[in-house]
Amino acid sequence: MSAVLRRSGDSVLRILGPIEVEGPAGPVWVTPGRQQVVLALLLMEANQVVSTDQIVDTLWNQLPPDTARTQVQICVSRLRKKLADAGVDLPIVTRMPGYQLLLGGNTLDMHVFAGKLAEARVLVKEGRAAEAASLLRSAVALWRGPCLSGLPNPALRARALRLDEDLLTATEDYLELELELGRHHQIVGEVARLVQEHPMRERMRAVLMLALHRAGRPGEALEVFRTGRHLLVEELGLEPGERLRLLESAILAGDTIGGRPEPGPPVPPPAPSFERPRQLPADTADFVGNEALIRTAEAVLVGGDRRAVGVVVVIGRPGSGKTTVAAHIGHRVADRFPDGQLYCDLRGTREEPTAAADVLGRFLLALGIPGTVIPMGLDERVEMYRTLMAERRTLVVLDDASAESQVIPLLPGSNTCAVLVTSRSRLTGVPGARQVEVEVFDAAQSLDLLGRVIGGERVARESEAAAALVRTVGGLPLALRIIAARLAARPHWSLASMVHRLASERHRLDELAHGEMTIRASLSLTHNGMDRRSAALFGLLGLAEGPELPGWVAGAVLDDDSRYPSDLLEPLVDVQMLDVTTVERTGEFRYRYQDIVRLFALEKLHAEVSPDMRRRAVERLLGGWLALAEQAHRSIYGGDYAVLHGTSMRWLPPSTSVQQVAADPLEWLDGEQANLCAAISQAADAGFDEACWDLAVTAATLFESHGYLDDWEKTHEKALQATRAAGNARGTAAVLSSLGTLHINRGQTARAHEALTTALATFQELDDPRGLALCRRDLGLLARWAGDDDEALVLYADAMRDLDRAKDLVGRGIVLTHQTDVLCRRGRTDEATAQLLEAIMIFEGAGYRNGIPHALRRIGQVQVRAGRDHDALVTFTRVLGMVRESRDVIGEGHLLRNLGEVNARLGRDREARAYLEQALAARERIMDLVGAAAIRVDLAPVLARLGDSNRASELVLHAVQIFGDRGMERERVAAEEALTVLTAGR
Repeated sequence: MSAVLRRSGDSVLRILGPIEVEGPAGPVWVTPGRQQVVLALLLMEANQVVSTDQIVDTLWNQLPPDTARTQVQICVSRLRKKLADAGVDLPIVTRMPGYQLLLGGNTLDMHVFAGKLAEARVLVKEGRAAEAASLLRSAVALWRGPCLSGLPNPALRARALRLDEDLLTATEDYLELELELGRHHQIVGEVARLVQEHPMRERMRAVLMLALHRAGRPGEALEVFRTGRHLLVEELGLEPGERLRLLESAILAGDTIGGRPEPGPPVPPPAPSFERPRQLPADTADFVGNEALIRTAEAVLVGGDRRAVGVVVVIGRPGSGKTTVAAHIGHRVADRFPDGQLYCDLRGTREEPTAAADVLGRFLLALGIPGTVIPMGLDERVEMYRTLMAERRTLVVLDDASAESQVIPLLPGSNTCAVLVTSRSRLTGVPGARQVEVEVFDAAQSLDLLGRVIGGERVARESEAAAALVRTVGGLPLALRIIAARLAARPHWSLASMVHRLASERHRLDELAHGEMTIRASLSLTHNGMDRRSAALFGLLGLAEGPELPGWVAGAVLDDDSRYPSDLLEPLVDVQMLDVTTVERTGEFRYRYQDIVRLFALEKLHAEVSPDMRRRAVERLLGGWLALAEQAHRSIYGGDYAVLHGTSMRWLPPSTSVQQVAADPLEWLDGEQANLCAAISQAADAGFDEACWDLAVTAATLFESHGYLDDWEKTHEKALQATRAAGNARGTAAVLSSLGTLHINRGQTARAHEALTTALATFQELDDPRGLALCRRDLGLLARWAGDDDEALVLYADAMRDLDRAKDLVGRGIVLTHQTDVLCRRGRTDEATAQLLEAIMIFEGAGYRNGIPHALRRIGQVQVRAGRDHDALVTFTRVLGMVRESRDVIGEGHLLRNLGEVNARLGRDREARAYLEQALAARERIMDLVGAAAIRVDLAPVLARLGDSNRASELVLHAVQIFGDRGMERERVAAEEALTVLTAGR
């Protein structure tokens, strides 16, 4: 259902036109000038933190008065009061380093507009053009004039122009859709008016030319072209673009130029472009750094005359700001790498640094390669990675590298890419790397940063004390930020008193090395000033192993079930002991410790908290991850179906976290991938074997759906060690069963059979019906692959009896879907169809949407077996839209191939060629060489019938080579036979 603009409480907010706020009693007058500008900026960045510096720049165009920050505070305070007095529920909260306007639902017209555009794109993909056009018209109707009209602010106007462009694009989209629906008569007048208003938009002019031509008015269409050409030549010195020129030629030639498509199989759309990951960590709003160092790094990374990949290694001592500098450089050069930016924390200072093979697995996934296609060996992954990167312009950022062996396999081979590394060591063995060292701040830089945090006026008032303070801190950015944050939180403290406190703390820690001593002194001083609850949380939060943490973790470690656990973390953020890394779409924050701060937190924890309390906190933390992962699985499958669970305790996070999981479970699982893996490892190390195996097999939902096969294997091997060490028979069987499914995904049939039969024996001893069913389901698949259909049917029948005992409906539907392959081979197509329809009814009833495309595709295959090719064409086309919507690239390849095959059976060789060419491109895009080879064999006879025998033979020869190189003898022989047939037919 399309989004509509609705009230939050009794409020509606509009910026698509003049800025308007409507409260319970009607329109709310917002004072023109600064208040309107600040409100507009916060609305355009709703639910994001807007820094005070950004507000200052927007208000004063980079020429702010000395009192600018104070004036911003006053402006925000007055704005809050005005909104509250009018009964408008629009919280503007203070968040470092600025303010955040919290907005939920569809209360802002900009959000409703964006939602309608997204929904319309989905409708277009599904072939529902009329509905899409109507929805786009309703989106455009939200506009009341240019965005933020009447607000003469240059910075906001630049932002508003981007939205104005979106309006025109949406207008052109619905006009083109309606043109293709045969509504050319109805839209001529509207398009003519729009061309008058926007005479330089060639797309709009093309729509008008087509509408006039199809309305039988070719002379007027040509006049529209001539008028546009005259304008372009006179005002810009340019000729019209290719689209307008081709239209003119077609009209002159009397071409019909399309029109409403004739009924029949749809023309396949072009294959989507490759993935462009954007993984850089956030830049720092108040960044202070060595500009000469940054320019040197930029020159290496983006220099135009280099012959090899540009590599910069940023080195420096702990706390010197290496990661901050790298992130800042990455953002400065990001636009020079339009094909994406890859980032990975190599964890070089941890006990187990991240292996290069694991990093490559993550990068390949981010680049669009499905997990089932990623090879297992390091050398093969390097080859695939460098092949993918060869023609891309991509920046790779590798944070916290410990050795050259981590970095060298991650270097692309192309000079179109660049690599930025941070390390505490000089990685002299990295070929061609330029080493740049982050030095400690000098006095001027230190005073600059201090002034940005606590205010320049305060530094100026105590200039001598400020100079002494930065000398005491020693120029280390981390230590300086911690001290500055403490001063910012206590405006009544003098800088001189802080110098005295810090000097005393350093004296107590004088046995440490200078850099570490300075940071530890800063940390100790801040820790000693915390209230009791914040100090306890500071230590307990160090127990969490993940790279960045959601707010509910604070409630778990403290056993606090308050609705807003992020509030518990704010005191730590305020004093710079904890960093906010990102803000989620829901407005929730994510946090992380810097490594050296986390080590300090753990030291305090072990000194001040008993082992029993620490263990209970870890148990609650694991219980929280387990509760949310369980909720994600339920939301995907419609219940606790097709999975095994244990008896470990659950700790339920706040309802907002649970709702976030339920709203988009796969997105949540994907976002928490690293945290889930860390929690599984932590559970194993801490002796929580029951929680460990339960969380591992539940997370397999994510691992399988997103192709994270490396994570699947590592977490399960860890869980297997834990359950075997604890003598946990059921947990061991559950993990082995899940590993069996993993081995099937990798095509490792012998390993799969061994794991599944071992697990089956244990489940038989325990008489565990769901465990038995899961093993028999997968063993049935192995039997099918081995050609033993009789054994497969026996296993499937036993599995369904087990599932009925376990009351696992979705599990039954999955087995029914698997079984139909055997029934089809035996000619029992009616029975297969009935079982598939039963499976679809189960999936729809339970809400297991992912199962429906699989069952429908099987129905299409049954229809082909039964000779109902026209029905199969309709079925496969429907499923293609479904898998594209879910971004299932492997499923898309299967469906394109199915559509190519069925069109070929129907004698539609041109359509068959189009689908099979797309299927081949899809397989090549994900570097599935074997899948691509199989499609080449299918495409060859189609090309031969269309008269392209030479290319047909080339395709089959290529396939023969691929199959031969991989020892696939049966496939190689079949391809050679196909080549013989092609040659004989010449």
